[in-house]
Amino acid sequence: MKKIDDIIAIVGPTASGKSDLALKLAKENNGVILSVDSLSVYKEIDIASAKPTKEELAEVKHFGVDVLYPDESFDVIRFLDEFKVAKSYAKQESKKLIIVGGSSFYLKVLVDGISKMPKISSDIKRRVANCLVDIDRAYEEMLNIDREYMSKIAKGDRYRLERAYQIFYATSLKPSQYFKENRAKAVEPDLKIYEIKVDRTTLRERVEKRTKKMLELGLIDEVAYLEHRYTREPNSMKSIGIKEVLDYFDGKLSKIELEQKIVINTMRLAKRQVTFNKSQLNTLCADFL
Repeated sequence: MKKIDDIIAIVGPTASGKSDLALKLAKENNGVILSVDSLSVYKEIDIASAKPTKEELAEVKHFGVDVLYPDESFDVIRFLDEFKVAKSYAKQESKKLIIVGGSSFYLKVLVDGISKMPKISSDIKRRVANCLVDIDRAYEEMLNIDREYMSKIAKGDRYRLERAYQIFYATSLKPSQYFKENRAKAVEPDLKIYEIKVDRTTLRERVEKRTKKMLELGLIDEVAYLEHRYTREPNSMKSIGIKEVLDYFDGKLSKIELEQKIVINTMRLAKRQVTFNKSQLNTLCADFL
């Protein structure tokens, strides 16, 4: 049995085997699991999220699973709250805490911290939303306002661009100046993050197998239920596995094309995850585990 620290994290592209490894380690080390998955956090999204089975959830206590309804918002603040609860429970029960999932941005927040955002009024949110209708133009305009901050942001990074505009309109400060005056504080600076690496061919085979299984388990029926109950408006309904089924409902995809499209988009997500982990996180080889 491999000895692990009191708190560790496991990252890797989707379908790389992160959850299986986390479960194995939790059983061997008297551990609990905190999921950092953008879909498993939602109740009723079971097949599309490929969340742990009921048996697995009963076997090892999980945090970050079935926390919100699909029409509720999940953000970094909610994640930090969930992390504090999981960490407190693990410490109180003398258990190890294993953090696992594909949303590595939240792990970066644990390690590097996050600056407190100013209060954003509904008027400012509307104003920013109007700016971002033309995202290329919005990027160029903010680049002229604050080249120092925007030089670190990719053109397609809508989240950080939106945050830049919100800060600028709420405080009249350039984002770079605001962050200098409101330094981020790390939450878990010494967190060890282990990365699973899988070659692209093997990963695609796993993604194809998982996609086929999701469809066999009733993905189409699950999305039909979710659309009926929550409409297409919530952000959760724009996730991979759900948005493709909605296109299938609209007649844009055949059933064969639906399966292929989910695989293609999942592989694109995997590529983004690998790039983020490589550029933003200081990871260790998961072979140690």
